[in-house]
Amino acid sequence: MPSNAPVKLSVRVYVVRAFGLCSRDLNGKSDPYLMIKLGSRSISDKVNYFPRQLDPTFGRCFELEAILPRDNTLTVCVMDFDIAGLDDIVGETSINLENRYYSRHRATCGLASSYEVAGYNRWRDVSKPSHILQNLCRKCNISGPKYIGGHIVLGDCDEVKLQELRENSRESEDEGLNQEELALYALRRWHKVCRGGYRLVPEHVETRSLFHPKKPGIEQGKLEMWVDMFPMGEVPLPPPVDITPPPPQEYELRVIIWNTEDVILQDDSFLIGEKMSDIFVKGWLVGDDVQTTDVHYRSLTGEGNFNWRFIFRFNYHAPENKIIIVKKDSLFLRKLTEHKIPCRLHLQIWDNDFIRNDLLGSLTFDLAKMPRGARSCRSCGLNIVSKHAPRISLFKMSRFKGWWPFQNVPPDGLQPKLTGKLEAEFTLLTKEEAERKPAGFGRNGPDPLSLPKRPETSFLWLMNPVRSFKHIILPHFKGVFLISVISIIIFVGLFLLIRYLINKFTI
Repeated sequence: MPSNAPVKLSVRVYVVRAFGLCSRDLNGKSDPYLMIKLGSRSISDKVNYFPRQLDPTFGRCFELEAILPRDNTLTVCVMDFDIAGLDDIVGETSINLENRYYSRHRATCGLASSYEVAGYNRWRDVSKPSHILQNLCRKCNISGPKYIGGHIVLGDCDEVKLQELRENSRESEDEGLNQEELALYALRRWHKVCRGGYRLVPEHVETRSLFHPKKPGIEQGKLEMWVDMFPMGEVPLPPPVDITPPPPQEYELRVIIWNTEDVILQDDSFLIGEKMSDIFVKGWLVGDDVQTTDVHYRSLTGEGNFNWRFIFRFNYHAPENKIIIVKKDSLFLRKLTEHKIPCRLHLQIWDNDFIRNDLLGSLTFDLAKMPRGARSCRSCGLNIVSKHAPRISLFKMSRFKGWWPFQNVPPDGLQPKLTGKLEAEFTLLTKEEAERKPAGFGRNGPDPLSLPKRPETSFLWLMNPVRSFKHIILPHFKGVFLISVISIIIFVGLFLLIRYLINKFTI
């Protein structure tokens, strides 16, 4: 039975993020911030509210003192900040600290997967694994622990069960460190290493549902968090874990569109009925930064030559694999709004028309999980972008070149079809690297690209009447043209002959 004596604790509440929050404002958003309640004390983080956000990443740690059994309920509230009037409750979750503290599963501080004495994953409990194991053995009337060579013996448990740690753990000359690793190994398998054992709570992040007091049973969102509890006055407390989210890093993505092949021919020439397409490529990373190549006119084989560079600058948050856009949505807001969008590059191939352009195919890349391109046009197919195709991260490779397939967007239930192939080169640079190696848009300098070698048949017929006659009219109407010329010559000759004879006989 647990003691009824008051216990003074230091409670650390780590709140990582919230997602799927219900809106509390007319604009369909909320301005969330955190409020922590424990006993008669409450902490408000109102100054760090997130404007117009339903999936905020808080990255906050709050430290409070509690005396059990008086302060037994911890409440974490997500509030909605309002400029005028009282703030609204988005949702809250409650945790019974007394149950956790006295639980035999040791829910005060989760067991880490490894014992580290330094670095970001350093051991954060007040007691070392060997001390925790020794106290558990004493409570369960188990002899030990005994550290013999590279294994550990607990009571009457079989030594073989713990000897596998030799093969899986790192070698260390520090005997004390080896003992802590052995003890942690036993703690994480406490339900197996002794009779009547039970599982101990591992290190983990809880995902808790949020509920409104006036709407019980209706979820208002979810919260990712965890709680550590340490007795006060026994040993110095370890420093709290810094879970402040890292700032997004600035990148510059350079995409060179080299060539296209096997693009479907969408148009028919109004003079001769010949199949062709006026090809150009469109791309964007963020919706308001759409870039296009110039047009390869009158492609008769689906081939397009461009040598055109796209440049996209963005802020990337690696833990969430999101692009961060910070802007002011309204003049009446005091803070900038943070928008998070998927880190995806969109490329489309179009047929240029006078009235309305036609979409021929599209291709979407997740920059952290891009499909590996084919080495040649012949080996490029839809299998490259299938779900089971090998993937690469542009953030690790920084630069690669290849061929990728364009596909149409079919209605539901239909298989996509190949509509073209793209040869492209991707280069990802940090802001500092981009400043050291500048490049221009399109074919412009610095680092200019050469003009593409397009066939003579590629031109805009309205702007080139001579080439239109040479490549459109003459090849297809050569017989008609020759007959017309001969007929005109004969007609003119007869006309001149008749006129000469009339003039001769009249004189």
